[in-house]
Amino acid sequence: MRGKTLFACLLAVALVLATLESTHAHGLIGKRFFPATLAVDDPFVADEMSLPTISYLKLRGTEEAPATHQIDLSGEISKRLTPDLGISLGGVFTILDPDPGKAVSGFDNLEVSAKYVLFKNAGHEFLLSLGLGWDVGGTGSKKVGSESFSTWTPQLFVGKGFGDLPDQLEFLKPFAVTAALGWAVPGRTHNQTFETSDTGEVEVRKELNPTVFQWGFTFQYNIQYLQSYVRDVGLPAPLNRMIPVVELALETPINGPNAGRTSGTVNPGIIWFGRYLQLGIEAVVPINSDISKNVGVLAQVHFYLDDILPQIFTWTPFHGVLGPTQPQ
Repeated sequence: MRGKTLFACLLAVALVLATLESTHAHGLIGKRFFPATLAVDDPFVADEMSLPTISYLKLRGTEEAPATHQIDLSGEISKRLTPDLGISLGGVFTILDPDPGKAVSGFDNLEVSAKYVLFKNAGHEFLLSLGLGWDVGGTGSKKVGSESFSTWTPQLFVGKGFGDLPDQLEFLKPFAVTAALGWAVPGRTHNQTFETSDTGEVEVRKELNPTVFQWGFTFQYNIQYLQSYVRDVGLPAPLNRMIPVVELALETPINGPNAGRTSGTVNPGIIWFGRYLQLGIEAVVPINSDISKNVGVLAQVHFYLDDILPQIFTWTPFHGVLGPTQPQ
């Protein structure tokens, strides 16, 4: 019911904004627009803000804890320092509601990241970027599982549109894929705890903090690209600005007891984009029971700050005012 209500609200906003037609969009290379995807970070740098991003998933129970409803309310703001270099700040407020039990809530650790666009090829709709993520240890609440140590994640981002395919494959041209690969290295190898037995003996326990390979992919089909550059099939607003998308957000521990066991989610959904913002909603389907046996929901409102107020939001310390990503 929560997911249906949220989808109805997002669709209503999309219908109101559908008349704001524009060819300007921040994630553009050649003729290809890449949206800001919800679960897997895109390869672009831009002046933008996601607020709010809302996710819900019922986590499976364990021997130590009952099944828990998890709601995450998050936001992120990104800023260009140069045309190809950007930084981002993000935070998550988490609500954990065990069944049975008392709900707890709090902020997760602050997330700081930098991204640099290393290579672009407009003709082949190709983009390659490097990034570095920093999960700032100790900035969140232990009640919701925030770690006291930092985690550093070198990242590689790739985007590729298929508009360069031959005309015999014209209906594949609106397809695009992106990938985000990360190597999350904890700042502390072990968490050490002390337990005292009934006889007074002190036992030292060490829990490994594993290094984790984070890997994600998105598969997109851009309806606007289809109607503008391939064939106009006559879809009206707001359908003409929809991008059906499937995201895979996965992670694999490299060491520790779960080394090599991949967990994560597959997120089918849809994104609508206008001139100043985009709306997205996805189902959250776990690939196995490690996280949950249930299907959740993920929704986001994303603002293109570089198009809303370019004279304010696109100022940089090194290049002055960059203006909107695409000329007005």
